[in-house]
Amino acid sequence: MCVHKGLLPADYETSTKHWRYAMVDDVGKAAKDFPQLTFVIYHSGLKPFLTEPDESLAQFESTGRMDWVTDLAEVPAKYGVTNVYAELGTSFATSAVTHPRHCAALLGTLIRGMGAERVLWGTDSVWYGSPQWQIEAFRRIEIPEDMQKKHRFAPLGKEDGPVKSAILAKNAAKLYGIDLAKLADASESDSLAQVKRDYEIAGTDRSNAAYGFIRRASQET
Repeated sequence: MCVHKGLLPADYETSTKHWRYAMVDDVGKAAKDFPQLTFVIYHSGLKPFLTEPDESLAQFESTGRMDWVTDLAEVPAKYGVTNVYAELGTSFATSAVTHPRHCAALLGTLIRGMGAERVLWGTDSVWYGSPQWQIEAFRRIEIPEDMQKKHRFAPLGKEDGPVKSAILAKNAAKLYGIDLAKLADASESDSLAQVKRDYEIAGTDRSNAAYGFIRRASQET
């Protein structure tokens, strides 16, 4: 069950009629009542959207909590469930570069409460374009040492370490029954891999080749 939670406009209480359904206060009971189901909470319940996360960061700095991310992160311990996952789409993208400390607080809170094995990578790249910049930002980000000490956050570690590798691919692969080893082997022989190899052999420079319908120059009669 993939469910949108959070990601509301700043004036959500007046502009959005059904905003309460975007809260995460119903997740714990649902997960406990239906242990045979897996609940993937899109956006990790992060409340602000299309606004700078200054207010959310200020709240965290003063209280150690973040609406409604902390509430979601507390679900496993509070309800004794392991079938709830937090997804990072848009929540990571909107803060990774401009507000890395806010992003670090988000990641630290989720991993501390849910475990790194239940945090899933997401980019919402349909809105933000190619996700490569998000992938690179995630590879590089680390939780500041003062946050680690004050909030008992574990470090994220190396760019190819167990925590980041799990969040970027391994957790979702396990959840959806994807064998990454077989997938890697198959990718070596598919047509896209061949195009990539040809591109690298050519030196990765643009070829200036044109494809599709080419309009011929008009000729005088």
